[in-house]
Formats: sequence, structure tokens, C-alpha cells
Amino acid sequence: MRIAEKININNTTQGLSHEAKVFYLSAKAPFRVFIESFEIEKNDTCIIGTEREIMLTVSLGVIALNEEKYIGNLLQDIINQDYPHKQMEIILVDGKSKDCTKRIMNQFRKDNKKNFIDIKVLDNPKKTQPCGWNVALEAYCCDVFIKVDAHGCIPYDFVSKCVAALNEGEYIVGGQRPCILDNSTPFSETLLLAENSMFGSSIAPYRHNSGKRYVNSMFHAAYRREVFDKVGKYNENLVRTEDNEIHYRMRQAGYKFAFYPNIISYQHVRNRLGKMLKQKFSNGYWIGLTSGICPKCLSIYHFVPFAFVTTVFSSIIGLFIAGKAKLTALKNIISKLTKLMWGLYGGLALVMSATSIYKAKEKRNATNFLLPIIFLLLHFSYGIGTVAGLMKMPKWVKGLNKNGRN
Repeated sequence: MRIAEKININNTTQGLSHEAKVFYLSAKAPFRVFIESFEIEKNDTCIIGTEREIMLTVSLGVIALNEEKYIGNLLQDIINQDYPHKQMEIILVDGKSKDCTKRIMNQFRKDNKKNFIDIKVLDNPKKTQPCGWNVALEAYCCDVFIKVDAHGCIPYDFVSKCVAALNEGEYIVGGQRPCILDNSTPFSETLLLAENSMFGSSIAPYRHNSGKRYVNSMFHAAYRREVFDKVGKYNENLVRTEDNEIHYRMRQAGYKFAFYPNIISYQHVRNRLGKMLKQKFSNGYWIGLTSGICPKCLSIYHFVPFAFVTTVFSSIIGLFIAGKAKLTALKNIISKLTKLMWGLYGGLALVMSATSIYKAKEKRNATNFLLPIIFLLLHFSYGIGTVAGLMKMPKWVKGLNKNGRN
């Protein structure tokens, strides 16, 4: 039987532009041969159908803190991957969980270690996300590192699609990441509509199928080893904006984020309004803090809820002062501008709500009509969080500089 000749890829692309790197790798990848039988060895090649692809080894990392509700299903998703398990290393990092998260991780390691390159269960004593990812980055040993959130869910072909995209010559790839529910009720379905709407969450392309293109950031992304070797680790000061900051550094280093709509993963959404509002407040809070040490990693869209909230409170204060000072003309101007603002916001909220309800199809229910109010609460929570973060930011940055942590 004829065995295809191995392809040796000499990945010496230091100093090349992104376009040159893509050309280099894509020029190496298309060597295809028909084969009747083959073997897969580490750092060898893989035959998919009648075509040969570069077989990259993959480290898949998951960090978790008190995630016993979700971690078991995610680990089963990892077992179900159609990418050769002998080409995969699994790195599980626990942040001193008080529930059964680490026990589930250790049982997974015990039951499946022989099926993968290795399964590592590590501790994250500092508990936070960026610290956990740095623990994983210190331990991984493969060609590719894939980040998956503990609240995530990945289809059986997630890893293989990421590797196929990398084999086209890219250095960072990812795709869509819509939200899903773990416990469906009429109201939680409405919360899901709000979270999946660009008006309730964001315009980030990973939330929507926007076609293949280059973007600024990604969720559940796959990175070639060279990327972290060159850019370094996560900034451990940034508890919720670590991806914004490190993705900015990656872009500055010349790397591009290739969005592939056929790569899909999922994220479990908060199914209670209180938890969702708390999350939005925290997100906004860390946007405010992050603006003090890396403003360029943020976009203007991060500050839209802040602008909305400050405009609302400014109009209230302006009307009060103008009324007390009997400045009738000023009061009338502020009143008209305030009505215009609320009219525009209300109109947009109604249009986006109607769009979300239309897309819901068979899952429509009576609570969907609460969407405009939910949008308002989400925007206020995020905006107030940003105000709080900006107020604390000078003292926080001063503390980082004093401790030599910035």
C-alpha cells in the first residue's frame, strides 16, 4: 500500500507581515495526494477523505470556578470531538472551587487520560480568569492553544474546523458564538432574545453570522503557539477585560483574527434577570477601570451605555437647576432635547424588540413584550457600572503603579 510522503513545515516566519505569513503557510498546505492507508503520528499528517491536511497538535484549555453545573457537559463535548484525540492535550484549571468542579475534572482525567496526549488538572490560587489562563499557558505543549469558557458548549467538529482554518495559513481563528439556555422558561427565552440581540449585548461579529472576514476580537478562539510566544501572557490586573487587552497586543504585533462563520460554539446565558444585570454592571465596571491602563484596547461602542446614562442624569440635573433658577428658556431647550433622546431610544428599542420577536418564531411568548424594558435595564446596569469604574479608576491605577503591577 502506498503511504504518502510526510510534509515537513518549516514555520520560520518571524519578521514577515501577516499577509506574507498567510501566503507562506497556504502555499505549503495544498499538497494533496490520494492514499489507500495511512498512519497518524504526532506532528505528522492527517488524511480527511482523500485529501491530506497538516496535522497540528492541539491544547484545549478550560478554566473554571464553581462550575459543577456546566463542566460535566463541556467535558463530554471534548470527548465527542472528531479530531484525533491522540493529537489533543486537555488542560483543566480550577480556581479553588468550593463545589465539585475539581472532583469532576479529576474523574475526567482518570477515565480519559490514555485517550489523549495528556490531561492536566491544575490549580489557579488567584482564582481570576486571566490568572487561570496564564496557568494554562505555562503548561500547554502543543502547536495550537484553544480557549473554551466553562459556560461554553462546543459541537463535535469544533476543534477540527479550527485546525482546518489554521491550515489555510491563519494564526488566530474563531467563529460564531450564540447564546443558549440550560433551563428554558418563557421569561428566560425572552432574556435569551435580549442577550442575542446586538441592541442588548453588542455588535461583536462572533455573536452573529457575518461571513468570513477579519475582526478585532473573538470568543473561543484558536491560536498558533507563535502568537503567545511573541505577545506574552494575559494582564492579570484585568479581571473581565483580559481578552480586550491581549487581543489589542496581538493586533499590534501584526496578527489578524480570522472569523469563519462555519466555526460555531455556544455560551450558556444567565437565565435570571438579576444575574444578567449583575454581569452587565461588572462588564461596564471593568471597562471603566481598563480605560485607565489600556484605553486603545476599547472601542467607542463600549462607552455607548455610559453616554446614555450620563445624558439621562445630566438632563435630570439640568432640568432641576434650570427650574430652581427660573431659567425658562434653558429649561425648555433641555426638555425638548430630553424628549428627543427618549423618543429616539424608545423607537430603536421597539424596532429591535420587534426584530428579535420576529426571529424567535415558534418560541415567541407573552413575556417578549418586556424586551424594551429589559433592554433599558441592561443598558443602565452597564452604563452605571462604567460610571463606577471610571470613578474608581484613578485610585486603582495609582495602586497598580505603587505596587509595580501595571
